[in-house]
Amino acid sequence: MTKEEKITLEAEVTEALPDAMFRVKLPNNQQILAYVSGKMRKFFIRIVPGDRVTVELSPYDMTKGRIIVRH
Repeated sequence: MTKEEKITLEAEVTEALPDAMFRVKLPNNQQILAYVSGKMRKFFIRIVPGDRVTVELSPYDMTKGRIIVRH
């Protein structure tokens, strides 16, 4: 079984939640829950509400994502 490709979208952080989780607004006005990737956590990259980010989504679960880049 092969891995499916991730869906990558630009989004905006709307709310900061506990445990490095964020509520993120996608371009189609859908709100999802996103967490910070390991590399961003390792290098202490801070994310605050209002930041533009790149989110990676799995095709299996479109309600959760991973923040991979802060713009």
